[in-house]
Amino acid sequence: MSNHKKSLQEHFGANHIYRIKFTSLRKNTAEILASVNTQETSISSLNTIEGDGQSAALEMNLFSNSRQAALNALETLKSGGGEIQEFTDLVEESRLGGIIEVKSKKKIESLTDLRMVYTPGVAAACKAIAESPEAVSRVTGIGSRVAIVSDGTAVLGLGDIGPKASMPVMEGKAAIFSEFVEISGVPIVLDTKKPDEIIETVKHISPSFGAIQLEDIAAPACFEIEQKLDSMLDIPVFHDDQHATATVVLAALINAVKITEKKPQDCSAVIIGAGAAGYAITKILLEYGIKDIVVYDAGGAIYNGRKEQMNPYTQEIAELTNQNSISGPLEEGFKDRDIFIGVARPDIVSGELISSMADKPIVFPLSNPKGEISVQEALEAGAAVSADGRTINNALAFPGIFRGALDSGAKTVTAAMKLAAAQSLAAQSEGGMLLPDMIDRNIHIKVSKAVFNAAAKG
Repeated sequence: MSNHKKSLQEHFGANHIYRIKFTSLRKNTAEILASVNTQETSISSLNTIEGDGQSAALEMNLFSNSRQAALNALETLKSGGGEIQEFTDLVEESRLGGIIEVKSKKKIESLTDLRMVYTPGVAAACKAIAESPEAVSRVTGIGSRVAIVSDGTAVLGLGDIGPKASMPVMEGKAAIFSEFVEISGVPIVLDTKKPDEIIETVKHISPSFGAIQLEDIAAPACFEIEQKLDSMLDIPVFHDDQHATATVVLAALINAVKITEKKPQDCSAVIIGAGAAGYAITKILLEYGIKDIVVYDAGGAIYNGRKEQMNPYTQEIAELTNQNSISGPLEEGFKDRDIFIGVARPDIVSGELISSMADKPIVFPLSNPKGEISVQEALEAGAAVSADGRTINNALAFPGIFRGALDSGAKTVTAAMKLAAAQSLAAQSEGGMLLPDMIDRNIHIKVSKAVFNAAAKG
């Protein structure tokens, strides 16, 4: 089962959207359009702008899984006699000039307004903070301001594409913050991959922010960076790719376990991937009570005593999981397991592996942009519940977690706060859905309240 509201992009299995305007002879228009509808391109809407008895000017939206596929569709239109008037990348057009901006919350319509916002009136706010540092949260926007920091080394399935190329993702995160929980996210991309330089830079800019969101930083550097910053700063430091992902996975798993009528403490899990997401998912499942876990990475099963391709973080996983010291191939790790979670790479899990799992298995192939196995293949192989990264999306978790952490004055995001967020998301899912609708603003507000309450308790 995998039931959630689909966007048109999901429906067409596409990542790219284009607007195409063209003219063609009426007698062959239908034939041309039929040839454009392929496995790689789909027409989502078609409008006739003008026409006569002989020809027509048309406009359509084209969904495709790559730019090259869209260009191939253009050639098909041309070869059929179509004359292209416009070819517009709608995703790129939607981002022209960026998607965020800094705006004043205060109107400046008079000289008095100006003098209150700036000098000489601003001096009173400066003095208040100098005399009582905690006043900074009262007379500035720090309490709703988050630095979104990346080095661009692990971007959305694209890998190490560099800081500048990562900026659209950071702007997207900032837009989500603004829209859903009224947080001002400030993208900061750093032209260094050295953990000590990233740590030092973030440390020095931290007085400007109420919290730090680390984003798209590759493992294992991300672990060191987060842990050191969290220990040295008195504001929350939260690596989204680790903890928001793990929180949403747990929320989906809470409901999946109910659907399959299993008990969490009786479940066993196999996880492929021990990077940022895999490490955090393993930790949160252990916190939740699922103890029988085997984790695989590029070096195979992680077990205590493995010597090759180990680091302090995979060693920690080895000490916490795989109590039976499984060291064989994936076939051994999948056999009779209740849960599979993939955060590694596409198309590495077969239907046979899913079929070898326990009765009514739960299958979450979360690799971006394509899962370890497709949801449909998993269901056909016997999965009782399956969902991929489009459904299990960390955007469901991080806005509410940050809002709750900021409002509570928490100095760190604890395991209890993440568990509260997961439980809130699971509880808000209705009608057999694994997760609630991430576009619903109320979902994020309720998550923030749950996080606030958990912080207040502990």
